[in-house]
Amino acid sequence: MDWKRGIIVKKGFAVIGLGTFGSTVCKELYHLGNEVLAIDIDEENVREVMNNSSYATVANATDQEALESLGIKNFDYAVVSIGEKIQPSILSTLILKEMGVKNVWVKAKNEKHHKILEKIGADRIIHPEQEIGIRVANQLDSGKITDYIELSKDYSIIELVATKRVSNRSLVNLDIRAKFGCTILAIRREENVNISPMPDDIILIGDILIVMGHVKNLKRFEEKGV
Repeated sequence: MDWKRGIIVKKGFAVIGLGTFGSTVCKELYHLGNEVLAIDIDEENVREVMNNSSYATVANATDQEALESLGIKNFDYAVVSIGEKIQPSILSTLILKEMGVKNVWVKAKNEKHHKILEKIGADRIIHPEQEIGIRVANQLDSGKITDYIELSKDYSIIELVATKRVSNRSLVNLDIRAKFGCTILAIRREENVNISPMPDDIILIGDILIVMGHVKNLKRFEEKGV
C-alpha cells in the first residue's frame, strides 16, 4: 500500500526516460495506483514528475551499477522511453534483460531501432506516433468508428456507433459472428458498459459497440452490418 495516498499499489513500474511520452506514462501509472520509479539523466525532467511518481531520480540508464542500486530488477515492468538517440535505448534495454527484468517495454524511434530491440529481447516495442496515426486515420475514414486498437497486423478492436440498421434488435437476431466473423465484446450506453453481452441483449441507436475481429471482417461489418 502507498500510505501517502492511502491506496493499494497494483504493480511496480520503472519508467526510464521522462520526455513527453515517458512522463505521460509515468503520471498515468502513478495515478492508477501503481508504484512508479521515474528515471532520467536530466534533472529538470525528473523534477517535473516528482509529485506524480513514487520515487524520481537522476540516473544514467546505461549504467548497470546505477540501475542495480535502484533495485530495478524487483519491478514488474520497465518502460524504456529514451529520447532521440537509439544507442542509449538499446543499451539500457540489453542491461535490463540481462538483469532479469521480466517485462521490458521500449519506445522505438524507427524500424531499424525496432529490429534491434527485437533481437535483444524487448518484450514489447511501441511506436507511439505510428499507433496514434493508425487510430486517427481509421476514425477519419469512417464516421461510425470512435476508436481503433490494432492488436496485430490482421486483428483489431474497434468502437462503432450503432445506427438505425441495428437499433432495437438483439445480438442473436443480428447474428454478427456468423454473418461477419466479428465478436461484440461489450456495449456502452452513455455511462454504462455491458461487458460480455448476452444473446438476447438489445442494441439501441447511439450505443457504442466494442467489436473484435479480422480487419477485413470489421470493415465489412462497418459498411454493411451496422
